Amino acid sequence: MMTNLFSVFDPSSSIFNLSLNWLSTFIGLLLIPMTFWFMPSRHQIMWNKVLITLHKEFKTLLGETSHNGSTFIFVSLFSLILFNNFMGLFPYIFTSTSHLTLTLSLALPLWLSFMVYGWINHTQHMFAHLVPQGTPAVLMPFMVCIETISNVIRPGTLAVRLAANMIAGHLLLTLLGNTGPSLGYLIVSFLIMAQIALLVLESAVAIIQSYVFAVLSTLYSSEVN
Repeated sequence: MMTNLFSVFDPSSSIFNLSLNWLSTFIGLLLIPMTFWFMPSRHQIMWNKVLITLHKEFKTLLGETSHNGSTFIFVSLFSLILFNNFMGLFPYIFTSTSHLTLTLSLALPLWLSFMVYGWINHTQHMFAHLVPQGTPAVLMPFMVCIETISNVIRPGTLAVRLAANMIAGHLLLTLLGNTGPSLGYLIVSFLIMAQIALLVLESAVAIIQSYVFAVLSTLYSSEVN
């Protein structure tokens, strides 16, 4: 019986037809209260340095005209995506960021809120963005169409980029892992080395993709100010 190649990524465990796999997204919340009761560990000190570095970088991207505390939402977004990307590298844990259900739920409201805020408060600035400086008068209608389309597909590109990058490495790991039982000992040893290398690569991808998602969201936000 043939099965869909992507069926291994589908939510499987459920109670009363309610999927329990998405609960993996909120496992990190169980770890937060512990930090209020213990002395700062090396892990917590390192994570605080990462958050401070991200805050400074996002503050630079947003510019001086940004509201105070506006970087917190992007730092939180980075933390949420990073945690879910890493959780997906563990066996039998559902990778929620490999599904468009989650990635679109993050990208679409962010982009929509930026657009509504920009068009209400900075209407002339938003109209000016539709025509790049120095565009000939003949090409202006075409540039407006191109800029409008590129603006509208932004949440889709954000969501698809994250989901596609997360599912691609996991799919390769799954395919290589399924071929293991039918191979000889020598080839299996090479296969294990390849799996370890892919796992290291996926760990880097988990960090990079969460950073890219947060930085692009910050850049889209900076354009409406």
